[in-house]
Amino acid sequence: MTDDGTAAPTPYIGMRLDARAVRVLAHPLRSRILSRLRLHGPSTATELAAELATNTGATSYHLRALESVGLVADTEEGVGKRRLWRASTDYHEWTDSDFAGDEDTQTALGWLTRDYVRQLGERAEQWLDVRETWPAEWSDLLGLGDMLVTVTPEQFAALLGELREVVERYREAGAGDPRARRIHAYAVARPVDLRPDDLRPVDPRPEAEPDAGAGTE
Repeated sequence: MTDDGTAAPTPYIGMRLDARAVRVLAHPLRSRILSRLRLHGPSTATELAAELATNTGATSYHLRALESVGLVADTEEGVGKRRLWRASTDYHEWTDSDFAGDEDTQTALGWLTRDYVRQLGERAEQWLDVRETWPAEWSDLLGLGDMLVTVTPEQFAALLGELREVVERYREAGAGDPRARRIHAYAVARPVDLRPDDLRPVDPRPEAEPDAGAGTE
């Protein structure tokens, strides 16, 4: 309990991936097993196999691989030989420069990141398929949006830190309210100019381009 009598939020547990964990996780089925366990809670290999359109033997094998690097764990609540698995952490992170010079891990990390982009696209389309069935108070808020900022690396790091603080503040803000729903929020960032060597000063308010088809002199 907190000082004001409300329930304290559950710990948000993270893991920093090392090279071995990256290489283990960089697999189509393993990345989806871990995502499924984090989103929907503990499950057996049989249940995961049915949901992910594979077989129990393969799912059990990949669960043990994930267990070997600390990403999943046996809850010890299963019955008989039916082991009940859970995600060991709520999220994981890494820093690209940690693997500089490690070609195998960089290749695995490149695949893993692209797989997450694919999963994001799939989930975005799943939402679009059902959006019209949701009440307006939610459908008006959920979806895609973007904005531009002009910052230094240090300023962008500070921005990300502040965003994490805001998310942490709201992480369980609706707990116990029947109107609350779990929302999967993503943070995606990319440079506008993809050339890393272009260090010309940036104008934060570029002139608007004429509309397509508009007459110009």
